[in-house]
Amino acid sequence: MSFRREKFVPKGGPDGGDGGGGGSVVVRANENIGSLIHLVGHKFWNAGRGEHGRGKLQTGATADDILIEVPPGTLVKDAERGHTLRDLSAHGDEVVVARGGSGGRGNRKFATATHRAPRECEPGGEGESRDVVLELKLIADVGLLGKPNAGKSTLLARLSAATPEIADYPFTTKYPNLGVVREGSGWDAKRQYVLADIPGLIEGAADGVGLGHEFLKHVERTRVLVHLLEPDPHDGTDPVHNYQTIRAEVERYNPDLASRPEVLCVSKGELPDAAPAAELLREELGVEPLIISAATGLNLDELHRRIWAALDETNAD
Repeated sequence: MSFRREKFVPKGGPDGGDGGGGGSVVVRANENIGSLIHLVGHKFWNAGRGEHGRGKLQTGATADDILIEVPPGTLVKDAERGHTLRDLSAHGDEVVVARGGSGGRGNRKFATATHRAPRECEPGGEGESRDVVLELKLIADVGLLGKPNAGKSTLLARLSAATPEIADYPFTTKYPNLGVVREGSGWDAKRQYVLADIPGLIEGAADGVGLGHEFLKHVERTRVLVHLLEPDPHDGTDPVHNYQTIRAEVERYNPDLASRPEVLCVSKGELPDAAPAAELLREELGVEPLIISAATGLNLDELHRRIWAALDETNAD
């Protein structure tokens, strides 16, 4: 509330300016960020409050927004109601999760022809407050499926510049890894696709066994699945049983995934059991598996060709 007071203006009238609006909390996708790890431990984001209005009809400054940057593929959900506010699938996508309050009105706004010296003003509005859940689902064109120790990480490292953890024991991969595979050599390649190494799935994954939901959710966004089968599994099972187990878990989690293009491969083709395993799959399932070897490079060019053909098929759809 303010009145104009100048020496030669005896009846200056009200000149209180409006207050500035409060800042909002905005979540934005940034392709230069690869995970949500930088947000761990940060539980509260508070945008600033707008400045007070001043005399001489000066409006207060609006507060700056608070920006939370996340990787593309992040779902922003309302924690209380459970609905999705926005799927930030592309670079630059953003959503306002908590809007700042509006600025209050100064006493100049209350002046009328009959009420020329108002002494009332309006406080600013309260900003929104919301609890949100940020859930990352990796965006990849091709997803590598298979039981633990099927050779997914080794294949990812061979096809791309990714450097996943590799060892000869199950469950080496604890988090999905991404790699970019380019057609041709160098950075001038005309085409490329993103390949995701999904951690090994086990029976019951669709029910959350072995962090199944944490792994399966990353398969939902893939357009093509590459299913790797180990010819001589460490647990003594046969490749046909392993294939049927993983397919059943994927279908139970999301039936739409079962209809997506799939390239079936017998990994570790340098082993003597690879050819018999491929023949068993051919007889039992009626499919034509591809024997590959990330160690020797066996049939990797053919694998590339099949993946590109499947991607082109999804583009045509």
